[in-house]
Amino acid sequence: MPDFEVTRLLDTPVVGVRHVRCAGTCRHRTAEECASATHLVFPYRGSYLRHVGSDESVADANHVLLFNAGEGYQVSHPVTGGDASLVVALSEPLLRELAPVVLLSKRGELGFNRQSLRIGPDAQARVAALRHRLQRGHAEPLEAESLLLALVGDVLGPRTPRAAAVTPSKRRLVDRIKLLMASDLHRRWTLDEIAAEMGGSPVYLTQAFKQVEGLSLYRYQLQLRLARALDLVPACEDVSALAIDLGFSSHSHFTAAFRQAYGHSPSVFRRSLGPGQGTKDFDSGD
Repeated sequence: MPDFEVTRLLDTPVVGVRHVRCAGTCRHRTAEECASATHLVFPYRGSYLRHVGSDESVADANHVLLFNAGEGYQVSHPVTGGDASLVVALSEPLLRELAPVVLLSKRGELGFNRQSLRIGPDAQARVAALRHRLQRGHAEPLEAESLLLALVGDVLGPRTPRAAAVTPSKRRLVDRIKLLMASDLHRRWTLDEIAAEMGGSPVYLTQAFKQVEGLSLYRYQLQLRLARALDLVPACEDVSALAIDLGFSSHSHFTAAFRQAYGHSPSVFRRSLGPGQGTKDFDSGD
């Protein structure tokens, strides 16, 4: 595939949706780019780094990236394999109405004052279902607009405050841990292994990660694995093999984790996407 591929999924007067795939061949920083409009990016496959000046953030399925119109940025791909994202652009009046004041910069034009926000399993499932339905032409514009406005409103809504003691160096450490886990998603990491790679103590690393991200290392990695499953389940014929590939101990372990995170089994999710997903029920223990 080309290094960069963009597919238009929806265009209405209030919202535009694009599906973006990147081969991720450039390990170092790209030339500086500039966003033409303020928009949100929901990565669902792979990981990369976005650099804005001296600041950087990890882009992965546990985050929504916030891009500002006219703001320069660079991208690098320390983790091989490429990435894919759903890009959502709202009209300025709607975005101003949806975005909490605490997230907006103080300058005159519309813009966010941070690079990303963490999202949870519910938002991941909604992004995946919307993407699959748009790609297959199963969502009418009004339905898609309503779902997108609700999604954006929820992910931009009140967030759990981060402790004042979260320093830039601690955030960089946590970003390194994220990239390490993303580099080998199926691996069953131990704290000792992560500490050896990071050069720190397991206790400090776990405390720092929880402080910055608001959840444990394991829960974070589990969310990444389940987000990858949302991408692969619709076309999957062997869920047992998929479960092992994603690092789950068994078919039943995967199905239970999927159900706990998203409220239903992989089969139910697959059938909810409509025709073309097959009828094979591959869940265990339903």
